Amino acid sequence: MGFDLEGLKAAVATHGRVTRVVIAAIRGSSPREVGAAMLVWCTEDGFAQSGTIGGGALEYEAAQRAASQDTPSILSTHALGPDLGQCCGGSVTLLSEVFEVIDLDALNHDVIARPAGGKSNMPLSIHRRLSRLRNQGEYPQAQLIDGWMIEPVHRPNRPLWIWGAGHVGRALVDVLSPLPDHAITWVDTAADRFPQSIHGGVTPVWAENPALLVAHAPSSAQHLVLTYSHELDLALCHALLKHDFAFAGLIGSATKWARFRSRLAALGHGPEQITRITCPIGDPNLGKHPQMIAIGVAAQLLALDARHETTPAASDGAEVKQWKDRRA
Repeated sequence: MGFDLEGLKAAVATHGRVTRVVIAAIRGSSPREVGAAMLVWCTEDGFAQSGTIGGGALEYEAAQRAASQDTPSILSTHALGPDLGQCCGGSVTLLSEVFEVIDLDALNHDVIARPAGGKSNMPLSIHRRLSRLRNQGEYPQAQLIDGWMIEPVHRPNRPLWIWGAGHVGRALVDVLSPLPDHAITWVDTAADRFPQSIHGGVTPVWAENPALLVAHAPSSAQHLVLTYSHELDLALCHALLKHDFAFAGLIGSATKWARFRSRLAALGHGPEQITRITCPIGDPNLGKHPQMIAIGVAAQLLALDARHETTPAASDGAEVKQWKDRRA
């Protein structure tokens, strides 16, 4: 997770003045990782927030301070045991920054680097790091270096196409849309099949023949096929097997899948191709309620993502991925 610039812009547009609190460094055990952040703003009743840095008492006290913060940038370190009575046993360094509309233009970069806790000239180490990132196209981890905080701007890097806006499709979008790394395209046959309110990170698309849209999906996309029609499900599976994908899952029973395998073979797909489609999806032991199905499918996708996640070591341990891999 990087710097959620769009989320910050939306919060500032709504609330006017927002304080962003990010974990800048940790030592020992910590409830969240470096780069985890929350936004805090004042309300008539006190304060409100979105996001989380974890830790219960750590988060509550940090949010209280952020709500009344009048200094643009504060860097502070907190021992979780002695200071907050938590059992993690480590310490957390927090960077708390106040943002208003006037501050947002300076953040329009792929990597956001700024002094932590006060003003200072950019050190040579940061100049070199940013130059290397630009020249080599590398993706940095969030990190605190020589009094400066570096964070990549977050962009969802896992395209997910959900085919069908029925009960299960809606439950899946509810479960998956808050996750930061999924860029969801939600497809059905008509606009009125979608709910009136859709999460901002979800792109609804409707088409009379959704199977024609498969050609527009990136080959790295994951697909979940769960429309109201078995014929449409079959057409989508057929189109996906002629295209390419990272994962394709079909909702249904073992009986449905046996029939689909036979029909896909008759359409010219070989056994190895057909087995690329996963059916059933999720965990049947959880039950058949739409939310139960959605939880099982979400767990399946997250496990798949974890198995394919790569973190090759860089020479200084700071850069872990290339921009082109994250932005493909």
